[in-house]
Amino acid sequence: MNKVGSRSGRARTVVADGSPGSLLRLRAAITVFFALDGFVFAGWVVRIPAIKEQTHASASALGLALLGVSAGAIVTMALVGRACRHFGNHPVTAVCAVLVSLAIALPPHMHAAWSLGAVLLVFGIGYGGINVAMNSAAVDLVNALGRPVMPSFHAAFSLGGMLGAGLGGLVASHLSPSWHLAMLAVIGLLVTAATTPTLLRHRAPGTPAPSRPAKLAPEAGLAEPSGGTAAKAPAHGKITGVVVILGVVALCSSYGEGAMADWGALHLDQDLDASAGTASAGYSLFALAMMIGRLSGTTLLERLGPTTTVVGGAFVSAAGMLISALAPTLWLALVGFTVMGLGVANIFPATIGRAGTIAGPSGVATASTLGYGGLLLGPPVIGFMADWFSLPTALLSVSVLAALAGVVAWTTRRAGEAPAPQTAAETA
Repeated sequence: MNKVGSRSGRARTVVADGSPGSLLRLRAAITVFFALDGFVFAGWVVRIPAIKEQTHASASALGLALLGVSAGAIVTMALVGRACRHFGNHPVTAVCAVLVSLAIALPPHMHAAWSLGAVLLVFGIGYGGINVAMNSAAVDLVNALGRPVMPSFHAAFSLGGMLGAGLGGLVASHLSPSWHLAMLAVIGLLVTAATTPTLLRHRAPGTPAPSRPAKLAPEAGLAEPSGGTAAKAPAHGKITGVVVILGVVALCSSYGEGAMADWGALHLDQDLDASAGTASAGYSLFALAMMIGRLSGTTLLERLGPTTTVVGGAFVSAAGMLISALAPTLWLALVGFTVMGLGVANIFPATIGRAGTIAGPSGVATASTLGYGGLLLGPPVIGFMADWFSLPTALLSVSVLAALAGVVAWTTRRAGEAPAPQTAAETA
């Protein structure tokens, strides 16, 4: 046990012994926050149609209001990175969880698009903040464990999203949006109150030298270490070109995730004459495949390494969307959705994790900002392209960017590596 002093001179007790039990409890606490984030966000998403009707907003006005979430998240991420370095990842995670839980109750009480956008900006601030803070906490724990378990945290987010969407579907006909989202706020606050003490009492120790040739990569793009080189500790705050490259790869993958969320069901309904239930199930199938892919992500990273996992996932994702966009039948499109979910599953966790290992919370913030930029960019771009051409043609842009992510990850896999030391014979 160590005493860690705060700026006010007071000390707080944290567990920093690095024992398996301590790290296991910390991992469980961080996993809960990932699941809570997905649960709350999905609960909000399923009530968007009802809130659109309540505010009497047009499609374009609602679209502008919804940009509040993305705008708040992106603007906040860099600031939260600094707060994490100043106050610590764990306290910032808890504070942002409280903000997200409180803000989710506000949208049903708005009766105009502009006021809805304003409260969604607040929600976006909390949402962006908790994503940077909890990903930074997860990166610290990954380094402490010496195993690439980052995908398991994002699997928890996917599971929370499925549970939140499922609960929303069950209560939609029985509870108004006000009661439903108020219930989510209470659940969020209770879970945060129950989990925060564990989070604050445990912190990951400094990154140890791995006992195996762990494929966490040195300070290079996504390259595996050579010669048993230990993974470097985070540079904490030093943003390099490699971090930006990782953010671009994350952007390309999240572009596809945003496209699936906003346009996947419409593609099945409009282009393949699927029923409303089947069209909704299409996205659920994609989310389930992504969760399964993330649950197997640690094994893939350990056995294949980050380069093969990311590059292979990118091209599998590109193939899945190509199948879905050009499918002549509904069942083949659903197969494409599944393939895409499996492919895209581990790209974002692997790239964000590497960015955090290289540059600490600032790296997570930079890569996350670029990554969430893909979520912001994808839906409107595809909408414009669908008006100009057709929705299947617009969805092909997802395949193009996924393939681009694979090419970028492969061609920059050695970026940032220190040059090999020269031998005496070479220098003679």
